[in-house]
Amino acid sequence: MQSEHDIPGFTVHLSESADSGETTTAGPSERGFRQRRRNRHGRGLRGEILLPNLPGYRTRSERFDDLVLDSAERLQDMWGKRLDGVSFAVDEIPPNLEQLVAQGAPAPLGAYTPAAHGAGPVITVYRRVVEHTTVGREELQELVHDVVVEYTAEMLGVPPETLDPVYRRRYQ
Repeated sequence: MQSEHDIPGFTVHLSESADSGETTTAGPSERGFRQRRRNRHGRGLRGEILLPNLPGYRTRSERFDDLVLDSAERLQDMWGKRLDGVSFAVDEIPPNLEQLVAQGAPAPLGAYTPAAHGAGPVITVYRRVVEHTTVGREELQELVHDVVVEYTAEMLGVPPETLDPVYRRRYQ
């Protein structure tokens, strides 16, 4: 999923569902049990279990994607053209996590990949690592913002405190 933002060159790539690329060739009478809306007796679910305005409607992954999107848009609003072409991504875990843990090294919260082969720079936030580092929702929101600011500052070559004035406000 990409953000629909009015500023050209500003993209946010978030995790996509695993079954988004699957296609089935089964006709309406050959649908599987999980694809049916109702059971064979005409009973069963008739609509959504949770309404969109209830807190349990969105998954933790979707809420985390929103936090990254909010931080990226905040920085885009503040810095404008300097962040054109930058992609913000969310991955579940960092690559080679098992090796890092075996060596006793801490798992990274994110990563910055410079521009290469016609693609712009990418700032990646690792969802599982960040979630396991925090305790509550407010702390999660602040840490996500801090990670996005840190790697964006690394990309721009400026101190994080000058990039965003609320950086690390929870530590003060």
